[in-house]
Amino acid sequence: MAIKLYMDHHVPRAITVGLRLRGVDVIIPLEDGTSEMDDPELLDRAEELGRVLFTQDDDLLAEATKRQRSGIPFVGVIYAHQLKVSIGTCVEDLEIIAKAGEPEDLANRVQYLPLTK
Repeated sequence: MAIKLYMDHHVPRAITVGLRLRGVDVIIPLEDGTSEMDDPELLDRAEELGRVLFTQDDDLLAEATKRQRSGIPFVGVIYAHQLKVSIGTCVEDLEIIAKAGEPEDLANRVQYLPLTK
C-alpha cells in the first residue's frame, strides 16, 4: 500500500503539482477545508485521514518532536528545510517515499529530506 501525503499550508504548490503528475496521492489543507488549522490540529487531521504530513515548517517539526518525546502517537512527518532542499529534490524524494514505503514505516517518526546528501 502506497503512502498518501497531506501537505502543510506552507508547502509550495509546485511540489504538490509535481507529485500529482507522478501519480502520488496528495491532499492540501485548502481542498480539505482545514487551511486555518494550527499545527497540532493539522497533525491530528493528517492522522484522521491516515496520511503522512509533509512540512517545511520548523514549528510543525517541533510539534512532531514533542509528540515523540511524550509518547503521543502520530501518523508521521516528512520534513524538508525550505532553503536547503530544492523543490525538485522534494518531489523526487517524496515520490520514492510514497511509492516504495508503507504507512507504518513512518508512524511516530520524522523523516528528513533529502534522502541522500
